[in-house]
Amino acid sequence: MKILVVLPRFPYPLEKGDKLRAFNQIKYLSKNNEIYLFCVSHHSVEPEHIEKLRPYCKDICIVSSPRLVNYKNVVRNYFYAKSLQIGYWDSQRARKAYRRFEEQVQPDVIYSQMVRTMTYVSRSRRPKVMDFQDSLSMNAERRMDHAHGLWHYILHFEFKMLRSSEYNSFRIFDALTIISDADSEAIPHRKNGEINILPNGVDFDYFHPMDCEKEYDIVFCGNMGYEPNARATEYLIKEVMPLVWQKRPETTVHIAGAAPKKRILKMGEDQRITISANVDDIRHCYATARLLAAPMQTGSGLQNKLLEAMSMRIPCVTTSIANNSLHARPAQDILIADKPQQFADNIIELLGNEALRDTLTLSAYDFVHQNYDWEKSGARLEEILRTAAADQSPRIR
Repeated sequence: MKILVVLPRFPYPLEKGDKLRAFNQIKYLSKNNEIYLFCVSHHSVEPEHIEKLRPYCKDICIVSSPRLVNYKNVVRNYFYAKSLQIGYWDSQRARKAYRRFEEQVQPDVIYSQMVRTMTYVSRSRRPKVMDFQDSLSMNAERRMDHAHGLWHYILHFEFKMLRSSEYNSFRIFDALTIISDADSEAIPHRKNGEINILPNGVDFDYFHPMDCEKEYDIVFCGNMGYEPNARATEYLIKEVMPLVWQKRPETTVHIAGAAPKKRILKMGEDQRITISANVDDIRHCYATARLLAAPMQTGSGLQNKLLEAMSMRIPCVTTSIANNSLHARPAQDILIADKPQQFADNIIELLGNEALRDTLTLSAYDFVHQNYDWEKSGARLEEILRTAAADQSPRIR
């Protein structure tokens, strides 16, 4: 089967959740199929990064998209009442390049990631499947609740436009996938129960328990350029840690992740807080901490940091927002807290109770191995794509 994979950005390095998902799906699908990759990039892609995808792709087409053009498209989409981020990833140059590539490849099925790629593939009469990944409208709505002034207005506009695009996807695509049932339920369409749930997996050979000296008490990691991660960091440091430090003043925190904002870097002025912007091996960050704290306040989808930490037998504390997609068992696989004092109490209890840490991590390790396997998720995706490819009747546009 020829599969044309369409992505809003090149899926390497794996510092973002959508890249991690796309890379592992391509890796699995390439075992029994020919993969053709089309993606847009707002910056030059390093040759060594392209080589990481070569073993899995028959051909790769990368279209550079100047940021100035994309910003103009954002403004255009505002006046045409369309999603701003769809505009950011859209351009006439990319659309033309895509049409040429699709005609050259003649795929059996098209697999596109996120509503950001809808403008490229929507007019194609070939079978096509879209991965929402997560509900971008729910992400915007949650962020809107924490925003003020002009930014609140922009997010409210984007929330409405994304919701409209998600709704229209049911008319355009032959099948739809998404990362969790919580995200599926957030899309208000009478057929949202027909969206295929495809959770992420964990590379268990890579993320395994490691015997390392504990250098930090707490770690939080993730792409710090992603606002939900930056907001979670601020919540941890400003609202939770002062309560922890009242009882354990020497408790140390490690914040690790790419592209930290200035307000995050400034937190490193406290000697108990370490900020690592460039991490060669994220496993070392997990393994050198006694626990992972992930106090997510906004965002959507599945938190890969929780899956990876569980696979490495690092105890986790998170919020209901994050666990709504994960479905770990509270107090058995993970600790859940939605208020600063409750979160601080869970951290203090874990740091002072080695037996609890051991019990929690053993259960979480089994949980993640049973429920989050790239092989199982990839096999289900391949089945969905084959079913779509077999149905040659074109969609009514």
